[in-house]
Amino acid sequence: MSGTGSGTGQAGGTALAASGAPGQLAANVMHFARALRAAGLRVGPDRSALALEALSAVNIADPREMRAALAACLTSGPADRVVFDAVFDRFWQDPARLEAALSQLLPGAEGGPALTPEAGDRRALAALLGGEEALSRPAEETRLDAAETLSAEERLRQQDFEQMSAEELTQARAMIARLRLPAPALPARRHAPAARGAGVDRRAMLRAALRRGGEIGPLIRTAPGRKAPDLVAICDMSGSMQRYSRMMLHFLHAVMNAPRRPRGGGDPGWGQVHAFAFGTQLTNITRPLKQRDVDAALAAAAQEAPDWQGGTRIGGALHAFNRDWARRVLGPGAVVVLITDGLDRGDPAELAAEAARLRRLSRRLVWLNPLLRYDGFAPRARGVAALLPQVDAFRASHSVQALDDFARLLSEAGDSGEKDRLLKLLPPAESR
Repeated sequence: MSGTGSGTGQAGGTALAASGAPGQLAANVMHFARALRAAGLRVGPDRSALALEALSAVNIADPREMRAALAACLTSGPADRVVFDAVFDRFWQDPARLEAALSQLLPGAEGGPALTPEAGDRRALAALLGGEEALSRPAEETRLDAAETLSAEERLRQQDFEQMSAEELTQARAMIARLRLPAPALPARRHAPAARGAGVDRRAMLRAALRRGGEIGPLIRTAPGRKAPDLVAICDMSGSMQRYSRMMLHFLHAVMNAPRRPRGGGDPGWGQVHAFAFGTQLTNITRPLKQRDVDAALAAAAQEAPDWQGGTRIGGALHAFNRDWARRVLGPGAVVVLITDGLDRGDPAELAAEAARLRRLSRRLVWLNPLLRYDGFAPRARGVAALLPQVDAFRASHSVQALDDFARLLSEAGDSGEKDRLLKLLPPAESR
């Protein structure tokens, strides 16, 4: 294989030649396509048939030719190659490679170095081993009864991200990937066909009558349509927020890459989803997060932001967003989510002014703060006191359960979270 030693490539070539025995190649290609589909690639029966036809035109004993032929038929673009290469290496080569990659994703021994899996490894192994849970489930867990399993999962939902081990973080990411963020559908100006609508589409009725020689048919009813709002997330990537923000980016990645709902069917979902990261400056990380592989997406987002895990200037970041990006990404009815602990070193007056401007430009401004997990939390910090009155809702973001509560908050327009309670605890304006 490309990127491996000659010994590994020779072993891979032998395995590929053996897989080409009559009656085995077609079955292997079918299973390989299923693994790619489980890893998130759009591979259908037509592409599998095309891949078989392409393999008949190349030398399958040469791993490089086989990889190129299958990639040409089973990938849709450069973003798919990361996952394709990971699945190809694990599927067509010897089992030792699979075990080596799996050992990188399992938690290391206590006191040992933590290994970082390559981008695409997690999705590849999850597809080959039967799902994300198979990567994080210990062998002896299969002996636990259902009650204990549900209890452990419920404890994990409530647990703070900062207190999780490597294994628990892996399970939490899998749970976050399954969360769904409902979009509050907005009324649109245009009407849409509806079986029991109050309106009548006269133009459509006249066109239908012309096709029938002037005969008037049944009424074609309409109702006010609904449109999908945009979602904009502004995420604090400073050192104190690093773990919480990374889990939130996992959530945003799942929202960005969720399958679009068909037109005219129920909930329209979200329109455009944009993500920004800030520390001492603002960075647009929307394009990196659109990659299908979550590990590759987060790695690319970290490369885009030069101040990743640095200091914090919330007021300056909001000023940069309002000046450079608000008119571009805030469509009508846009919802803005601000993820930060509110510990700002800048001018509180600037922070309050920029947050108020952002609230006027958006339909709803929601603030997620991991510090809200503390029972005795009070808005004593200057940044928190300046920001709290300017948001529409205030929620915690320290656990899987907190993110699930945030998802439900968006579907209830009147839910302000903890904002009203904490406003009563604000110190007098002259003492801030």
